[in-house]
Amino acid sequence: MHKRLTVFSATASALLLTLGITTQAEAGMYRYTDEQGQLVISNTIPQQATKRGYDILNSNGRVTETIPPAPTEAEIAAREAEKQRQHELTLQREKDARLLKRFSHPDQAIKAMHRKLGELQGLIQLKRGNISVISSQLDSEQSRAADMERNGQKIPDATLSKIYRLESQIRDIEREIAWQAQEIDSLKQAFEKDIKRLEKVTGETRTLSLDATKTTD
Repeated sequence: MHKRLTVFSATASALLLTLGITTQAEAGMYRYTDEQGQLVISNTIPQQATKRGYDILNSNGRVTETIPPAPTEAEIAAREAEKQRQHELTLQREKDARLLKRFSHPDQAIKAMHRKLGELQGLIQLKRGNISVISSQLDSEQSRAADMERNGQKIPDATLSKIYRLESQIRDIEREIAWQAQEIDSLKQAFEKDIKRLEKVTGETRTLSLDATKTTD
């Protein structure tokens, strides 16, 4: 019985030893450089050493994987800058594609600009004409109200309301004209930017003037 237990114990010990060796082999070893610049091989690796990069070795001491050093702040910043640059290039290519769908030559964009600006300027002229008409009505009502005051008559509420309404209409139209004038400036700037970009993308130079008064179609 004692002999049987001894045999069993020896077998179990050998098995445990084998398992231990296998586990250590599976865990692998690490080769890294310490803070003094010395090459170290160990079954563990300090956290700081991982930032400098390291090799993973198998049980035969061969490299199975190489972990590169962690990027520096300068490298991270450079990567982010390049990523942003590539993103901006992608956006620009998309904008260029949309622009080329609208115009194939800078002159086409110039003609479209003249046409659109002409429409807006025409609306402004129309509104100024409306102001002239309303101003004439306002002058007439104000003159009539002044005559009543000179004659000692009370100005009717309807007349006063009409005067206020006409003044309000003029102010509203003037605001519309100011807004449309700003729209014309913004539109012109946007078109001129597109025209300049078209010259670069297509390699074609515009032949028409940006000033509609100097262009003959």
